[in-house]
Amino acid sequence: MMQIEADAAGITEPVKDIRPIRTADDHRWALAEVDRYFAKEPAVGTPDGDRFEVLLALIAAYEERAFPIAAADPVEILHFAITDMGRSQAELARLLGSRARASEILSRKRPLNLAQIRAISEAWHLPIALLAAPYRLEHDAA
Repeated sequence: MMQIEADAAGITEPVKDIRPIRTADDHRWALAEVDRYFAKEPAVGTPDGDRFEVLLALIAAYEERAFPIAAADPVEILHFAITDMGRSQAELARLLGSRARASEILSRKRPLNLAQIRAISEAWHLPIALLAAPYRLEHDAA
């Protein structure tokens, strides 16, 4: 256990084994450390509460570097809305004007246009920026 030297006001706080997370072993160690706190989360502002917060921040920073998540493209977002958010392809067809148009977009044969993006965004409460992102069309894959 390390101690921080007293500051100008004479305040000292124990630091309980906080270290950078650089490797998978460091990550496993940090996860095991914070796991203990989930049974009884420490109070904010206490030494254990501060340690818990710092460990969570270090874990999050490591995971962002080690396990980057690619942003979903608009077609993936539409599939997610249909499979996981209770929307349907028939509902998408009504928003786009036809079943054929919905099928073409979901199969990446046709891009979404601005009017379609706005209609979907408004009806399904999805951010326009997610639906307007560039994405691969089927004919682009060849």
